[in-house]
Amino acid sequence: MKDDFLYREISGNIARLIREKVLKAGDKLPSVRLLCQEHGISMNTAKRVFWELEAQSLIESKPQSGYFVSQLPYQRLPLPATSKPLPVGNNNEPDGLIKKIYSTRGKKGITYFSMGMPSSELLPLAKLNKEIMLATRRLPASGTEYEPLEGNENLRRMIASRSVSWRGNLRESDVITTAGCMNALSFCMMALAKPGDTIAMESPCYPGSLLLARSLGLKVLELPTHPATGVEIDALKKVINKIDLCLLVPNFNTPFGSCMPEENKKEVVALLAKHGVPLIEDDIYGDLYFGTQRPKCCKTFDEEGNVLLCSGFSKTLAPGYRVGWVVPGKHKEQILKLKFVHALSSSSITHEAVANFLASGRYDIHLRKMRASLQQNYIRYIDAITEFFPEGTKVSRPQGGLALWVEFDKKVNTSDLFDIAIKQKISIAPGRMYTLQDQFENCMRVSLGLLVTEEVRGKLKVLGRVVKGMGDS
Repeated sequence: MKDDFLYREISGNIARLIREKVLKAGDKLPSVRLLCQEHGISMNTAKRVFWELEAQSLIESKPQSGYFVSQLPYQRLPLPATSKPLPVGNNNEPDGLIKKIYSTRGKKGITYFSMGMPSSELLPLAKLNKEIMLATRRLPASGTEYEPLEGNENLRRMIASRSVSWRGNLRESDVITTAGCMNALSFCMMALAKPGDTIAMESPCYPGSLLLARSLGLKVLELPTHPATGVEIDALKKVINKIDLCLLVPNFNTPFGSCMPEENKKEVVALLAKHGVPLIEDDIYGDLYFGTQRPKCCKTFDEEGNVLLCSGFSKTLAPGYRVGWVVPGKHKEQILKLKFVHALSSSSITHEAVANFLASGRYDIHLRKMRASLQQNYIRYIDAITEFFPEGTKVSRPQGGLALWVEFDKKVNTSDLFDIAIKQKISIAPGRMYTLQDQFENCMRVSLGLLVTEEVRGKLKVLGRVVKGMGDS
């Protein structure tokens, strides 16, 4: 266990130095023997450090010379520019497009680059099945009774204890369980706003959040967003007096995969609190970080209960279990009232099963494996995009999460690309889905949850050939 901890810590620190460009492409790393001496580790542990870094394509071995920092694959591809939505509420819903994309869900033989969820190969299915069986035995009346309105006590206790990792210091009583993260977001929007109010969001933004806001009669004001650092704070300041609430995904949002720097989170929380604008924080991807440490939440810096933190286990553990939660701060009674009216109780068996899985310690083991797989998958996608897609293709550089944003030449319309690709049994997510404005027509989101096998690489090759044809026409 000690060697395992040291190997992860050392490889993680070197990986961070490479990604932050402290160590640059071509720099030589210490030898295996020197690494042993510097850190007091065994030869086998030192070799594991280098094997891990090689697996991430961060370093390369040169015979008779040692290990060197390699050029990161994504550095060969340009980064998309900061988005520039119109500074007014716009409600041009891509409803027909979204229905068309999701109508293909579940059909056999289709390669789904479009679905923002983890592949079943990444999930601990056998262990979850066991937890479901155990939950039916442990719960009163085999789980057929209603839970307390706040939700499963074991689950709320585990969520609170896990908040230590991002310095949330939550208590069990702070948490209310929901039927997935979207259910939590829905309760928050209903509690905080009325039809005609304006909600600010990142642009591009998850389609479900956009359509939820519109279904409640809200006006959506999309904010300029940087693909690496998230929402532009200066843009938020300019519209602060025009909005009634704000929804942000600070950690690895979809589709950019951006992560707001800690100082930006602090500033956003202070700004919104000063103007009395509630912040709904969606942290559904927070546990899927590629670095060595989980990023903090905006909720970490909330001193007034103005941040309503929403999350769940749909992206990390079991999409179909619908296990979500909200920490509503000073709005707790409003959220409880809405849950009583709209749900009354959460699903007893699945919530108990997830609570026990967390308590066993197996969740953290699962997360480590899943994060490593997603990061490796990201590298493989970049390699394939570099090889098969047209020159000049731009991609985001997610620091975690499940999304990769791809931007093509303006000649390429990804809504048309979907129609062509689906005939080849390839499903993509056109960029127009992620906005209520006429933008991102030449973009698409790729799900990192779909593992890049040789078959999937073949589909990416087909997709690249189609895109090249559209750009040449």
